[in-house]
Amino acid sequence: MKKAKDHLIIALDTSNEEEAMKHILKLKDYTGYFKVGLELFTGIGPKIIKAIKDAGSKVFFDGKFLDIPNTVSKAVSNMVLHKVDMLNVYMSGGTQMISDARAALIDTAKKNNITPPKLLGVTVLTSITSDILQDDLKIKAQLDEYVVHLAELAIKNNMDGIICSPNEAEVVNKLKKEKHKSPEEFLIVTPGVRPAWAKTNDQKRIATPKEAIKNGSTHIVIGRPITGAKDPVDAVKKILDEIEEGIS
Repeated sequence: MKKAKDHLIIALDTSNEEEAMKHILKLKDYTGYFKVGLELFTGIGPKIIKAIKDAGSKVFFDGKFLDIPNTVSKAVSNMVLHKVDMLNVYMSGGTQMISDARAALIDTAKKNNITPPKLLGVTVLTSITSDILQDDLKIKAQLDEYVVHLAELAIKNNMDGIICSPNEAEVVNKLKKEKHKSPEEFLIVTPGVRPAWAKTNDQKRIATPKEAIKNGSTHIVIGRPITGAKDPVDAVKKILDEIEEGIS
């Protein structure tokens, strides 16, 4: 069970501080990280990060930064000072942006004697389909080809990992074994994971926890199937069992 929980990130998708704290205290022993996204961060602010850390858990800050290199670098530095354990930027920001963000992260952590958080690159949102990618965004590459391209860019720029759907985890896992000097250190974090018994909600490219782990995901992000369940602890235990099946 302990090994399985290290692969799980529970998303706190709420704006309500009381609700978030209830989930943190109830579920902290069953997960490796809690995810703080834009809804929670804009609703409560940085104090939720401290609350999670005070509870003895790790924080994945899902801010998906995308802006000019200088702005993203300073935002990343600020998150380092909040002592998050993992954060992300959009790979579509380009080489200069992600390279500068990485440098700012390392420099800020060193100057303040803080353990550097993992810096991940967002590839394509799990709500995006091939039609949306090609028709709305005018990106001609096939979806999995585009994700692989961005994953390779992340490897070249010494990112700690990427975020992609569990459907692309298998091809990214193959890529990192071929291209990364230490493939076991490159993280593949996948939202869009839903147990078979849960609603898909607004996710389009999804897989079960077992499928995601078998495809090569190092961490899976799950929110509403746990936090929205009548018994969140029972739900998370079922998910950990599925992760165990994927590991074995």
